[in-house]
Amino acid sequence: MVELGYSLSCEEHPANDLVHYAHRAEQAGFRYASISDHFHAWIGQQGNSPFVWAVLGGIAQATDQLELITGVTCPIIRYHPAIIAQAAATIATMMPGRFSLGLGTGENLNEHITGQRWPTQSERLAMLEEAITIIRALWHGENYSYRGEFFTVENARLFVIPNPPPPIVFGAAGPRAAEAAGRIGDGLINYAPDASVVERYQATGGDGKPRYVQVNVCYDEDEATARKLALKICPNVALPAQIAPNIATPAQFEQLVGMVTEDQVAEVICCGPDPKQHLAHIQKFIDAGYDHLHIYQVGSNQEGFFQFYEQQILPQFQSARAVNQAAAV
Repeated sequence: MVELGYSLSCEEHPANDLVHYAHRAEQAGFRYASISDHFHAWIGQQGNSPFVWAVLGGIAQATDQLELITGVTCPIIRYHPAIIAQAAATIATMMPGRFSLGLGTGENLNEHITGQRWPTQSERLAMLEEAITIIRALWHGENYSYRGEFFTVENARLFVIPNPPPPIVFGAAGPRAAEAAGRIGDGLINYAPDASVVERYQATGGDGKPRYVQVNVCYDEDEATARKLALKICPNVALPAQIAPNIATPAQFEQLVGMVTEDQVAEVICCGPDPKQHLAHIQKFIDAGYDHLHIYQVGSNQEGFFQFYEQQILPQFQSARAVNQAAAV
């Protein structure tokens, strides 16, 4: 069964607005929300980047049913995994059964700020696996020490214990990460409708576990306006996937996106007011094997987007869910 979620962009919106949008997403009928965890925006035009763990506390109080997932947190450089274990445990106790910890290998854009060397993808993947070992161990609430290849934990004990512990959803955009997600993750999260990632994930232990993906849209009553806005605010999504993780600063991103065209952006962001186009765009991700799709609305017209999806898109999935639930009974 496919679940539609809403994507909270910390790069575009200030903290209080994000809390409001989470509440509004719950009202509109979205089942869950994904929220980004960045130190920087990708480009200056986006204009924001609040501390996600403070925002999550606000969302926990502003919602009653909406599930949340970090999409994604990198617990290997800017954060030590013990700190993420405590942060995630805290949020999980504030919204029991509604929080999942999405983890990934990160981007140089956010991680270089502490002055450490930017590791290779293979190194970062090994670091992430070690970090997950630490996080899960600390969630048991016992005194814990660890000396590994990358991290040290010295006599640490969490006094806030999530029960049950939140699922750890593993970010993967390539085959090696997909294999790791299948082995040790409770779910998969990706940013493109890549069927090969799902296939590798399912073949290595992920069969039957949730598969999350971000779906980019820019709703506006005028398609031409939407296309221009998408190019202005979010051209970075049209960059090749292998480039983005290694870029260090927003200024470098701004230089690269200067070569991105409106047509290239429109290939990856569904623009305009046509519900058939939005449904067809969503279907590409479903056909690739993803069952949790969080919709990222580019720009400030979030209320227009909520009304459009509430009236035109979400009922298509809510009726299918009702049929499935009735059949299960």
